[in-house]
Amino acid sequence: MSPQSSTATLIAGLIDVFADAALSGNPLAVVEDADGLSEAQMRRIAGEFNQAETTFVMRSGRADLKLRSFTAAGAEVGGAGHNALGAWLWLAQEGRLGPIDAPRLFHQEIGNEVLPIELRPVDGRIFGHMKQARLKLGPALVEVPPLAAALGLAPEDICAEPAPRVADTGVAHLLVHLRDAAAVDRAEPASKGLLKLLGAVAAEGCYVYALEGPVPQRAYARFFNPTVGLLEDAATGTAAGPLGAYLASEGLISDSIEVEQGTRMGRRSILQVKLAPEPEISGAGIVVMRGTLSI
Repeated sequence: MSPQSSTATLIAGLIDVFADAALSGNPLAVVEDADGLSEAQMRRIAGEFNQAETTFVMRSGRADLKLRSFTAAGAEVGGAGHNALGAWLWLAQEGRLGPIDAPRLFHQEIGNEVLPIELRPVDGRIFGHMKQARLKLGPALVEVPPLAAALGLAPEDICAEPAPRVADTGVAHLLVHLRDAAAVDRAEPASKGLLKLLGAVAAEGCYVYALEGPVPQRAYARFFNPTVGLLEDAATGTAAGPLGAYLASEGLISDSIEVEQGTRMGRRSILQVKLAPEPEISGAGIVVMRGTLSI
């Protein structure tokens, strides 16, 4: 199909990513065989689906497949997060990748990067495991009051250790440690203030989190990304990955952490993060809608 074609039918669907049950996790719209779509069409289709992200699957000369993802507001996003994981889980569950009866390694072109993803069968379900890039850290934020105001919190809600700072394993996000899960749930960001702050530190989104215990095995988190028109996201692999890597660099965890996200939105999601030493994100998904897209 050429971008000028007046009518085309594409296979599309909806999958709940990082979900243990339907209507939980982070929903992702997926469009197959999207090579003939123009970028403008992709943006409009993403707006039509009106999900946090829509991923378009295309042929690649550098990898097994190429993925492009857009928010409902039309902003393109990269990184190995729920947008990539969900697309591969969709393809596997729809039989597009052949049998997944043993671990299989694929490679995906996302932006300028080629990243691996391994699909593994576990108890009748397919889990995806994606490695991210090595951690890059920005300087610690020392001015807490402006950060607290941007998040709708009191300065005492923000922990000094680990310090708030930008972390990047593919996408740069500001990580902010809050004193407890209640503070995480109280956060009510002021979009303009948060946008200004994120711009000043060269970050895309903001991940607020609380840790359970002095040697944490779990984190409770929320993600805000006004830079791409996303008020809140239910599961963010590109933020959970750098969180795990940052905590490891601070000596707070050794090799893994489980992150609960989306609960405040009624979309509880569980993200598994392992360090080896680069972060690896893993999770499963549930296909909740299959159909065709006519444009």
